[in-house]
Amino acid sequence: MLKTDVILLGHGSGGKLSHQLLDEVIIPTLSGVAGQDQNDAAILPPVKGRLAFTTDSYVVDPLFFPGGCIGDLAVNGTVNDLAMVGARPQWLSVGLIIEEGLPVNDLRRILVEMRRAADQAGVKIVTGDTKVVPRGKGDKLFINTAGIGVIDHDYDIRGNNAQPGDVVLINGSIGDHGMAVLASREGLDLASEIRSDSAALNHIVAELIQTIGSGLHVLRDPTRGGIATTLKEIALQSQIDITLDEAVLPVDAAVAGACAILGLDPLFVANEGKLLAIVAPECAEAALAIMRRHPEGIQAAAIGVVAATAPGKVFMRTAIGGRRGVEMLAGEQLPRIC
Repeated sequence: MLKTDVILLGHGSGGKLSHQLLDEVIIPTLSGVAGQDQNDAAILPPVKGRLAFTTDSYVVDPLFFPGGCIGDLAVNGTVNDLAMVGARPQWLSVGLIIEEGLPVNDLRRILVEMRRAADQAGVKIVTGDTKVVPRGKGDKLFINTAGIGVIDHDYDIRGNNAQPGDVVLINGSIGDHGMAVLASREGLDLASEIRSDSAALNHIVAELIQTIGSGLHVLRDPTRGGIATTLKEIALQSQIDITLDEAVLPVDAAVAGACAILGLDPLFVANEGKLLAIVAPECAEAALAIMRRHPEGIQAAAIGVVAATAPGKVFMRTAIGGRRGVEMLAGEQLPRIC
């Protein structure tokens, strides 16, 4: 039985302490894989269709913040990366790099949230690894997740498929995650609590694919760098231009106020439960209706249009009727937000 309330260096030794941590905390919480099925690799069932594969690492500070924690963030982020290429997320791996001294209860809470997020997304955590590093070498906890999904359709959903006349949609307010993490980290005393938007979006994507099919041209999740950087990437990939409408951009009042105080632009603030969908104009209303049927899409809006007059450019039609260019984020606006 685990006899300490903090992680020890010996928990990463590969010996008795390692097995106790795995058998009593990590495996039963994350996956529940029986001892006889614990091998050096997961064996996956055969699938029909193309495979999508992605990986990401999470280093958020603090580990817990309003609306989520590093655990659900790691699962949701990888699930969403798979969904953005039109895949059905199926299996995840989890790599934990734990700093000596992390409270076991904190680790357990994080693993519980990872399992909850995986269950909600309908994915299985099938393999993983745990390492422990000495105090001062890891900043509490780093998580790597990799995911495999199945693409069982022939639609071409990718960043270079935006077409003139397309409509740019988003499923809700921007900048929530970045500002929630910043406010929590810095102890900002705001009138209203800002909560992270961390969420899995694969259920929205599955319904979009089923309903509008080939009318769905591009999907991207605007995480680090915000929607400005993501749309600029799409404009460059597809060699089109995008014009946003500032008057209809959904921004929570508390996020807008915090950004104004700190001199930040919500366009460049990270999101973790938002997707940008670029769709054929005749599909825009149907796509919005689908998004709004899901809790993560209640504030869905059409925020821009695609043209082919200035390839690689993104513009903003301002609330006062002007027009300005929008560029990628330069440098690191908010460190350690995912």
